[in-house]
Amino acid sequence: MKKPVLVIMAAGMGSRFGGSKQMTPVDDEGQVIIDYSMYDAYLAGFRDVVCIIKEEMHDDFERLIAARVRRKLNISYAYQRMDTLPAGYQIPEGRVKPWGTSHAVLCAKERIDGPFAVINADDFYGRSAYKTMFDYLSEPHGEAEHAMVGYILKNTLSENGTVSRGVCEVDEAGKLVDLVERLKIDRRGYSEDGGITFTPLDENTVVSMNFFGFQPSLLDELEKRFPEFLDEGLKTDPGKCEYLLPRTVKQLIEEGRASVQMLLSEDSWYGVTYIEDLPAVKSKIKAMTQSGRYPTRLWD
Repeated sequence: MKKPVLVIMAAGMGSRFGGSKQMTPVDDEGQVIIDYSMYDAYLAGFRDVVCIIKEEMHDDFERLIAARVRRKLNISYAYQRMDTLPAGYQIPEGRVKPWGTSHAVLCAKERIDGPFAVINADDFYGRSAYKTMFDYLSEPHGEAEHAMVGYILKNTLSENGTVSRGVCEVDEAGKLVDLVERLKIDRRGYSEDGGITFTPLDENTVVSMNFFGFQPSLLDELEKRFPEFLDEGLKTDPGKCEYLLPRTVKQLIEEGRASVQMLLSEDSWYGVTYIEDLPAVKSKIKAMTQSGRYPTRLWD
């Protein structure tokens, strides 16, 4: 059985943050969140990493991140390009937004030949999540038996604005039953009217942070479903429609074509959704370094 591969989605530029979050240092050594993600993944057992980036980011990404990480991990690249589309489809006029996370993973298809985990580049997931996911993917499973690391909502909120989260429903067997994307969540609950009113949401609700574990069959599903997404999206919102992993996973569950095992993490998630989040993330990482959880220089 092939060892699991870690796939990192790093092509987004973080519009709310105001720049490239992926390249923003979170410690005094110039290391970024991806460094900590790959370090935790390395300790969990991952050795092969596919970084999905924009092609124009390659030189900076290689110089600022990958060059030092190659001491421990095998790094390869996949490029999320706007024109990576099925035959017969074209980029609509004026479209500048990438096609979303399902499209990002589909762009890495040729780099993946076994079970794989998928994470966001700008999320700090906590060490236990990587170990749990690596162990799951290292065991034999059916070709449509996937997994997801879930987090407790209160451990994922920003103090500087609302966040988007996939609210999860899980059955007694620990399988994901439903995944509902809520676009504006804070400690008051979620809003469907742009933040005017909020519906309460239990702070212990399990939410998705886009940390998935997939069997290779997922790639074929992404490819098969992409034209259908484009047919609908290009009619309704050609400039902004996104082909998103949570929605694809939800469809597969509803159709009975896949199961998703929930791997619950008690760790806190840290991320830089807003620039105001950065000092708090730096402080948390500094405290973990001082406690000995991380070395000052991760790759030495």
